[in-house]
Amino acid sequence: MGAMTRLLPRHHSLTWFAASALVTTMTLSPSAQTRIEPHKNSYSPEQDVELGRQAASEVRRQLPRLNDEVTQQFVEDIGNRLVSAIPSELEQPAFRYTFEVVNLKEINAFALPGGPMFLNRGMLEAAKTDGEVAGVMAHELSHVILRHGTAQATQGQKFQIGAVAGQVLGAIVGGRTGSVIAQGSQFGLGTYFMKYSRAYESEADLMGAQIMARAGYDPRQMANMFRTIEQQGGSRGPEWLSDHPNPGNRYEAINREAQSLQVARVSPATGEIGRVHSRLASMSPAPTSEQVARAQQRGQRYPDAGNVRRGDVQPPSGSWRTYQPGNFLRVSVPSNWRQVGGGNTVTFAPDGGYFEGENGGSTFTHGIEIGVMRADRGTLQQSTEQLLQSFARNNPELRRQNGYSRANVGGRQGITTTLTNVSEVTGEREVVNVSTVQLADGSSILFVIGVAPQYEAQTYFNTFNRIRQTLQITDSGSSW
Repeated sequence: MGAMTRLLPRHHSLTWFAASALVTTMTLSPSAQTRIEPHKNSYSPEQDVELGRQAASEVRRQLPRLNDEVTQQFVEDIGNRLVSAIPSELEQPAFRYTFEVVNLKEINAFALPGGPMFLNRGMLEAAKTDGEVAGVMAHELSHVILRHGTAQATQGQKFQIGAVAGQVLGAIVGGRTGSVIAQGSQFGLGTYFMKYSRAYESEADLMGAQIMARAGYDPRQMANMFRTIEQQGGSRGPEWLSDHPNPGNRYEAINREAQSLQVARVSPATGEIGRVHSRLASMSPAPTSEQVARAQQRGQRYPDAGNVRRGDVQPPSGSWRTYQPGNFLRVSVPSNWRQVGGGNTVTFAPDGGYFEGENGGSTFTHGIEIGVMRADRGTLQQSTEQLLQSFARNNPELRRQNGYSRANVGGRQGITTTLTNVSEVTGEREVVNVSTVQLADGSSILFVIGVAPQYEAQTYFNTFNRIRQTLQITDSGSSW
């Protein structure tokens, strides 16, 4: 809330037809570099762009993004360097290349027609070097510039662009089975633009290796990354390989192609992956595709992660996480809230809802604060009044909205009341829900303060109510 909360000091797997593989045109140039020609395609480049644009918009709406400037800049730098190395005969002026990270645990990446590319956080976490990330991105980029998506759709039957886009978007939203994961595929971008043939995979491997070399990356890093993917995929196999089948001897084929290539002398910056790993390690673990799908089945969108812009606070998640901030207390809160602060109080707030002050204080606009206050005499209501008076000294706009009512606080009978305040962060009216309960030592009360903007009050009040009811208090004392 306002001063009151200083209470105590950034696109590949289109699911393609499982059509028979078209014989690819590959010839060897005098330098032994494999020559790859685009396939027959009944779609225009502009239709690729429109289809990819619509599908990317739905991906951004449905999947949790990872908002972190360091990570985003890392993938953009690699992506832009690779784009600059596209052979001139394959350049498409209409294409618009973008590179974004989605907050998903699985090792995966996918690109859409016309240029949008998405990388799973799990892919970045699995990569050992910058070059391994570049390898995955070069492979995805190759599918785009060779227009494999619409070329594969061309093999099946002719569609109106709107019809194809509708099928793709429908699959993203619900999949064939009503599940966003659509029987295990990457949010099931349908059978049109994701599951590539082995011939297309081989082309993307070799073209990707060539682009890497032109961009200054060692193509052998691509082979290393694909081996890592296979090793880390688990017993069911990595998700990436479900849409990118191994064309056979992938590791050997890429390394053989690499021997025919000359890596550009101007090498890109390297070693940034370590910095990215440190950033990702400081965040809560990424959800799985299944967890995101379940949230969508409940009509909820899994929240983004990272540095969400102020004012862009995600609603409380439908999944919950339990913390033990002290030796006498356990509390469950929405999984997109994190514990911040310390000392005599503990705060749980979503990204974008908590701010450190210039003088060591803090402010939160969404979330709860839990603390203990000494109350040597008087009733619970009298002790709560003392607490509110201490709040009012730093919050001149604080106003009582109603009287006290009984409340279940950790299975005990407590009291609750609601106030309003003006947030010093937003300048807008906010609601403040205060609940208290007497602790077993008789000389302390535990307080739970929930804060939310007034226009979101009902949503957050339901959350506050559940939090205080499910508190587990095992106090013989009240030490944090």
